[in-house]
Amino acid sequence: MLEARGLTKRYGDVLALSSLDLAIAPGEVFCMLGANGAGKTTTINLFLSFIAPTSGHAFVKGVDVGQAPLESKRYLAYIPEQVMLYGSLTGLENLDFFCALAGVHKDRAALRAHLAEAGLPEGAIDRRVSTYSKGMRQKVGIAVAIAKDAEALLLDEPTSGLDPKASNEFSELLLKLSARGVAVLMATHDLFRAKETGTRIGIMRQGRMVQMLNPREIGHSDLERAYLEHMKD
Repeated sequence: MLEARGLTKRYGDVLALSSLDLAIAPGEVFCMLGANGAGKTTTINLFLSFIAPTSGHAFVKGVDVGQAPLESKRYLAYIPEQVMLYGSLTGLENLDFFCALAGVHKDRAALRAHLAEAGLPEGAIDRRVSTYSKGMRQKVGIAVAIAKDAEALLLDEPTSGLDPKASNEFSELLLKLSARGVAVLMATHDLFRAKETGTRIGIMRQGRMVQMLNPREIGHSDLERAYLEHMKD
């Protein structure tokens, strides 16, 4: 569903991402761990065609992002660290608006069902988003992915700033989407959530994928030890 072949990005003398080869199948939750500047966000931005690669290619469902960015976006949903919604609109109105932007038109009953499925409380659906917590805003983002029937979900630090309950609820939502066959690529600093949610974990350092791990084969302390080993100067 998501594939990088020799994906590279340079900014002058700075190598932000170096020859990344990666394939993420439907239903996989691939977690990228690494310090700030490791190349995690750069990878996501390349798949979203927010930036152009210096060399190499990113593919979404076989579509070359560089050659057909609009077509590739049809299969994607994106949730950044801070989900940008219109505070003066309700959760329902925001979902209706962003679905329309994506060319998806559904009646209000269907939209309400998507918000409920994403875990937004019934009492919040018709409230202005300006009153929402970060976790509630993310649930609207998940509802957009559900309404679009997105086949791949890109996440940039989604659990940053969430309390443990909201973080756990978010992880449960990801697992539900994964069970439906949605491919998930998540950049995160949260080792615990990566271990609990990921089907594979990649550790990045200075633009390179330096280690791949199977979270089912290691313990939390093993993951922490591997991560810290790569963060040494």
